[in-house]
Amino acid sequence: MGLLIKNAKIATSTKVLDADLLIEGDRIARVEPGIRAPGVRTIDAGGLYLLPGGVDVHTHFDLDVGFDRASDDFYTGSVAAACGGTTTVVDHMAFGPAGCRLTHQAEVYRELARHAVIDYGFHGVVQHVNDEVLTGMAALRDRQGISSVKLYLTYDYRLEDDAVLAVLRRAQELNMVVCVHCENDASIRFLRESLVARGEKAPRFHPLSRPAQCEAEAVFRMAMLAKMAGEPKLYIVHLSTALGLGAIRLARQGGQRNLFAETCPQYLLLDDALYQDDQEGLKYIMSPPLRGPADMDALWKGLLSAEIDTVATDHCPFFFATQKQRGAKDFTRCPNGVPGVEARLALLFSEGFSKGRLTLPEVVRLCCTRPAQLMGLAPRKGDILPGADADLVLCDPNIRWIVAAQSLHEHVDYTPYEGIELQGAPVMTISRGEIIVESGVFSGDKGRGQYLRRS
Repeated sequence: MGLLIKNAKIATSTKVLDADLLIEGDRIARVEPGIRAPGVRTIDAGGLYLLPGGVDVHTHFDLDVGFDRASDDFYTGSVAAACGGTTTVVDHMAFGPAGCRLTHQAEVYRELARHAVIDYGFHGVVQHVNDEVLTGMAALRDRQGISSVKLYLTYDYRLEDDAVLAVLRRAQELNMVVCVHCENDASIRFLRESLVARGEKAPRFHPLSRPAQCEAEAVFRMAMLAKMAGEPKLYIVHLSTALGLGAIRLARQGGQRNLFAETCPQYLLLDDALYQDDQEGLKYIMSPPLRGPADMDALWKGLLSAEIDTVATDHCPFFFATQKQRGAKDFTRCPNGVPGVEARLALLFSEGFSKGRLTLPEVVRLCCTRPAQLMGLAPRKGDILPGADADLVLCDPNIRWIVAAQSLHEHVDYTPYEGIELQGAPVMTISRGEIIVESGVFSGDKGRGQYLRRS
């Protein structure tokens, strides 16, 4: 079994080259001009760009938030990801029962993910800290193959600074990555309660309950705690503000190592004016919230300067007509999250590369190579080189299309990117040597995805 792709412009994280690519089995065998392989299916990709399959290291498939559940499960969510050119996800697991052991959710999620159609891994979730949990971090890594953990500075299972410091020290000992949702919980509670008491409960008040300072304070506090813990790998998820980026920059200028940042397309392309419509604004309830144009500009500059390492999605969809309507009279009751796993690569290809904000290698670095490196998936995933998994996506730069919910495969009734006109789109997705999407049609088998053990 093999596949030969000829005449493509091949984009890696460092260059774009004119070459052919030969797949043998599930691996890339050769990347060079003029390959001949008689008897192998050949695709003429003239005029197209060939990228590594996208790596999205921040999804929430089948997420149980306690009072509701995200509308995409691992089957529908992974089909949508594949149709958008993403071939690997690392999913953030939901909180488990109070007091559960650290490996509990890993076992639950292995069952939830058995119908995934692309390769997948998980981040562990730390919701309380004691000796058993700290010991369990080694078991999570060695037995489950999960080399990263997520902790929250807000929500019901938020950790206080002493618990955070204990996790960071243990992560340093084990060479694990600590992913953190950075918002100052006390300020959020104070601001929300003040808004609700005044009857200010429409969607436009959501961003006022979680201002930029709330994020930036928590980002800098986490950086300082990591410094005290010996500088383990600290990964700030869904960075949304210029102030937050400034906190990261300040820590790095002080010599801090192992500090990494992720942002998401919604913070690059959507602004907080969308909250002004009391009904439509519910679509954009997420945490952290959308920000202003100055923040968007700062984040684009952060991508260009490589101060921001990755672009993920925080994909967490809820139906607008039903689930999001919980917040119709009170934004604090609206489930937090938006869809985006299918649109990510097209958005960055169009709004980054086609519009001249980024080079194509920079798009590859942000959406494929760097996330794979940081989360222990490289060298098999995230780049184009002999021996790597044949995870690839062909993009046509000449397609003009308008994003619409009905044109996507996400199991939800809206997209936050509705109406944005894009230049370029994925037209074929290859996962481990198998064509699973062609011209927007998914043809892979349910459950073909493989669980990725990371060390």
